[in-house]
Amino acid sequence: MGDKSQEEIMAEKKPIKQPFDQCQDLICPQEIKVEPELFDLKGITEEVSKALNLSDKPHKCDECGKCFTQSGTLKTHLRIHTKVKPYECEVCGKCFTRKTHLKTHLMVHSGQKPYKCDECGKCFTQHAHLKAHLVIHSGKKPYKCDECGKCFTLSGDLKTHLVIHSGEKPYECDDCGKCFTQSGAMKRHLRIHTGKKPYKCDECGNCFSESAHLKAHLVIHSGEKPYKCDDCGKCFTLSGDLKTHLVIHSGEKPYECDDCGKCFTQSGAMKRHLRIHTGKKPYKCDECGNCFSESGKLKRHLVIHTGEKPHKCDDCGKRFTQSGDLKTHLRIHTGEKPYECDDCGKRFTLSGNMKKHVKIHSGKKPYKCDECGKSFTEHAYLKTHLIIHSGKKPYKCYECGKCFTQLGT
Repeated sequence: MGDKSQEEIMAEKKPIKQPFDQCQDLICPQEIKVEPELFDLKGITEEVSKALNLSDKPHKCDECGKCFTQSGTLKTHLRIHTKVKPYECEVCGKCFTRKTHLKTHLMVHSGQKPYKCDECGKCFTQHAHLKAHLVIHSGKKPYKCDECGKCFTLSGDLKTHLVIHSGEKPYECDDCGKCFTQSGAMKRHLRIHTGKKPYKCDECGNCFSESAHLKAHLVIHSGEKPYKCDDCGKCFTLSGDLKTHLVIHSGEKPYECDDCGKCFTQSGAMKRHLRIHTGKKPYKCDECGNCFSESGKLKRHLVIHTGEKPHKCDDCGKRFTQSGDLKTHLRIHTGEKPYECDDCGKRFTLSGNMKKHVKIHSGKKPYKCDECGKSFTEHAYLKTHLIIHSGKKPYKCYECGKCFTQLGT
């Protein structure tokens, strides 16, 4: 440039040839010239845009009206409407609308987490996730709900929360029709139908459908019980277990059965109770075909087939299949009778025995014989009574051969 004069440079200015015939009518009469020695692409682009009277985002989506600066960006955006996902993960088959999204996703399989938090050491696959995480350490919660005043660290969390107030549940399960406020909640729910449990405990091999369930389970192996009840001092491994336990002290039973009016401290207990009315027994024993209303009952039943009796009484050596049976048995040795009748003060070792006893005071005899109309306080008594009508005499005297309907006679 030092060898040429200003006049020579000006003489070399050339007019731009317009590439689009359809735009000729829109071009201003003035010439737009480029100085080869002082080429400025950004400036030229701005000058051309002004001359053609174009906006900063000339590429508009006909579906939603959103505008873009580049045609390629619009092309990528259109995949949202067309649902086209041309980039597929070779490992799991998941598809993406953008190549960059696939690239980020591949880190899940490789285990790479290049972005590390200097505060706590936690690592992330994406810089955006680290950035969002750092807000936790700052303590800031800039996103506030106008409905209830609750604040959030992330805008996404606020957006998810707002659905609670709207009452919308846009995500529906195709298998059972249950609806959810979040897509993630529905995805977790789907594992009930598929039976998938992708989260495995390295200690015992137990698998879980959710990472949170695995995390809670791991505390069992550590032996930690960090959640303590201030009323009785009992400790728990999970905060949820403590919360459930506290209802015992409050005496609240907020869950009521619509069929019989019985109330429960936990919703899960009420759901299990409802199976009495519906007759549902979804848990089946593969050995004998017996069905149970609760998974715990099936688990206890399975010990019958194995013949195991792992719970031993240190006083008499008697063994039991269940720890609860051993606990009840120990009361024979200790003489403990923790269940007291409010009417007469009589005490019992078992709650079931006390419940039977209470019927004496109430006068209730809910079990009625359809043959003669006689009523009984217990189902077992009715069952014994029915033998009279059947004519059976199952109890035989080995001395004289005489038979009886009841063992006592």
